Amino acid sequence: MGKSPVLHSKIIGKGQALFILHGLLGMGDNWITLARKYANEGFQVHLIDQRNHGKSFHDDEMNYEEMSLDLKNYADYYQLTNFDLIGHSMGGKTAMYFAINYPEMINKLIIVDIAPKYYPPHHHFIFEAIHSVDLNTTDRRKIENSLINKLQNKAIAAFLAKNIKRNKDGTFQWKANISVLEENLDTLGESLPPLSVYKKPVLFIQGEKSPYIQKSDYKLIKAHFPEAKIVLIPNSGHWVHAEQPTLFFNKTLDFLKNID
Repeated sequence: MGKSPVLHSKIIGKGQALFILHGLLGMGDNWITLARKYANEGFQVHLIDQRNHGKSFHDDEMNYEEMSLDLKNYADYYQLTNFDLIGHSMGGKTAMYFAINYPEMINKLIIVDIAPKYYPPHHHFIFEAIHSVDLNTTDRRKIENSLINKLQNKAIAAFLAKNIKRNKDGTFQWKANISVLEENLDTLGESLPPLSVYKKPVLFIQGEKSPYIQKSDYKLIKAHFPEAKIVLIPNSGHWVHAEQPTLFFNKTLDFLKNID
């Protein structure tokens, strides 16, 4: 199997390289506001689209070994080592796998609202909403309203709507490789390999109202990441960085800049 194409990214600022990995059905652009704030603090921020997402390549393979290799290829392409890495949800799992496989390449590691455990598939309602949408229209608002009606949640509908792009004939298509993502939901929920350990400092960010990290997961986190520090962000769900951006930014910046 040949080398995959280089992942698409948007690069902002100059200084210490900071890679950011989005979650399922996300894209680097979801982090643009925070990226500008990191850039103002002396970071060169790489907002990366993972495979089958955003503007990156589509591929039938969708697993964390391949995704961590994608990140290695990306870092090699830009000749970057000793970079900082933030991963949210699915991106957090990619970041964990990468840290286990290439620990020498990471300076600081931040995992956002995901544990190294197995998660059973739980996104079926989102894919049902995606399949219910008729993209054969020239009216973007009609698609957005359709998603809102199906999901009964404006925030998730707006998040999904960022995945549609306009075709030359005015109709729309999904940016993400929907069929491959849906087929691999179980794989994307898999746990970190047993006995795999990353011995450098890690910051785990936990959303107080999110079900993704439980107190019962702390022992497993420490087994894989013995130097882990776990920080609870109050009044936030799974999208911690979007729901409590100032607190999230301050906690992560302190860690990145070695401030306790």
